[in-house]
Amino acid sequence: MKLLRVHIISAKTCGGLLDGLDLRLRSPLSGYSGFEPLCLIGPNGAGKSQFLQVLAEIFHSVFHKCIPNEERKESNPDLQFELEYLIQPEDEQLPVRVRISQKASGKNRLLIERRDEDAYEWIGCKLDAPKTHALLPRKVVGYTSGDNETLSVPFLLSRNGYAKDVTESALHDLKPDPKSVPDTRLMLIDYGTNLEVLVANLLLGEPSQRDFLLQDAKLQNLHSFRCIIQLAHSAAPNNPKKSKSNNRQREVLITKELQTSLDQFKRCATCYTYDETTETYTFDYWINDQTREAFRLFWNSTLDLYSSFHKLAMLNDLVLPKNMRVLFRKATKSIRFASRLVEPHDEDKVFRFERVVFTAQRTGKEVDYVSLSDGEHQLGQILGTFCMLSSPNVLFLLDEPESHFNPQWRVNFISRILDLPTKNGDRRESSKATEQECLLTTHSPFVPSDMHRDKVFIFSKDEEGKIQVQNPYIETFGTTFDTIIEECFNVRPPMSQVPLDKIKELMQSENPEDIRVGMQQLGDSVEKAFLADRLRQLTNRDGV
Repeated sequence: MKLLRVHIISAKTCGGLLDGLDLRLRSPLSGYSGFEPLCLIGPNGAGKSQFLQVLAEIFHSVFHKCIPNEERKESNPDLQFELEYLIQPEDEQLPVRVRISQKASGKNRLLIERRDEDAYEWIGCKLDAPKTHALLPRKVVGYTSGDNETLSVPFLLSRNGYAKDVTESALHDLKPDPKSVPDTRLMLIDYGTNLEVLVANLLLGEPSQRDFLLQDAKLQNLHSFRCIIQLAHSAAPNNPKKSKSNNRQREVLITKELQTSLDQFKRCATCYTYDETTETYTFDYWINDQTREAFRLFWNSTLDLYSSFHKLAMLNDLVLPKNMRVLFRKATKSIRFASRLVEPHDEDKVFRFERVVFTAQRTGKEVDYVSLSDGEHQLGQILGTFCMLSSPNVLFLLDEPESHFNPQWRVNFISRILDLPTKNGDRRESSKATEQECLLTTHSPFVPSDMHRDKVFIFSKDEEGKIQVQNPYIETFGTTFDTIIEECFNVRPPMSQVPLDKIKELMQSENPEDIRVGMQQLGDSVEKAFLADRLRQLTNRDGV
């Protein structure tokens, strides 16, 4: 999938900040193959995260209208937009150009069209047709490293709708031939999903993938882990099937699909215990080849296993007090700010990992997951997400994915994604990964230096507060970080304000000795060279 153009006509979500923005991301003739992420860069408040949010809301709206059994609700029903992209359905030989629009006028507000390149015209598509569904991305993956990111809102609403459907489905699972609750197409990866992503990859990923994910943290392998599933809870929805005399009247009901997952976790466990009073399962796993083989018997892929973990984790929403869930829905509907559900305490969660232990590379000692840094958590999670979603036609929306990295890791970030081993091979020739799309925001110069200028978009505000977006005037690929900082953030020179003020003060001084002493306190820079020239002029003038 390759995005071509995004025209945001009206988006109340972000207070009209992006209204009227018409951004051309690629030419339809730019080619389809090759993993070429797009970078959104610029100062805080320039609309980068909001742009990703609106993109997520666009697809959330499209999925809801076309496949309502997968996306039960809409995060922004008033959204007006026009979107173009290239995508290659499984049964098509060549990529298809798609245009989706939703405007205020007309009976059918949502219109999906595909381009007939022979006749040079657009052909309308039926919203409920399988052929139309094949023109939509398989997954829209959002990543955020913070708790108050606007990008999270549509994904959390999607998750909330899924959890509600699970509850309703579980109540009717006694009927013949019950249907499982379909997966959502929106998929949020945040700090709360770190272990779900990493453990799934380290259990079912190929050996080369497992080594790749652990090498930066200098870990050898996954040693063991424990997960806990607790179904009885005082804050859980009332179970009408239970009698009032039953002490466990309040419990989290699960579908037969999730019950099957629970049974499979039992069969894969090295050992497990069950507390009947609280309906709590405690599963312990010691990881070896036999453990991995057991998981492979029940889950076909890393993504399947992650989905089982995550579907259980989404049930944590159900044990929050009802008033919190109601307030969340009202806040996101009326105010549309980055509101999110409060995480329940660990001991109250329906599903949680309690202990994850690795083996260190050099010493062979056990290393607990909690002892790793935020950067190590973040890198393993992001690379793991790309590993388990290596199938084509996936859209990644990454909000500051390298925020916790050290400079060395930031320098290598794009290279690390390109180097990811896949099932079909490795390095840049992976035919699957090249059919994905990725937009990411950043405040650092490291990512743009890996990209050509036509893939870099500088967001800024004009004097009237209107969002402006443009490509850099300079070629960013291979450009020094100082040059990119000057171009994208208008920081000239790229130096902190305190030394700049000191240099300005020394430049205005008439005392050569003051300048000489001040220069000894400064590191090397062009500005220091100017000071040296100033000192030379004063020395020659005074004959000192």
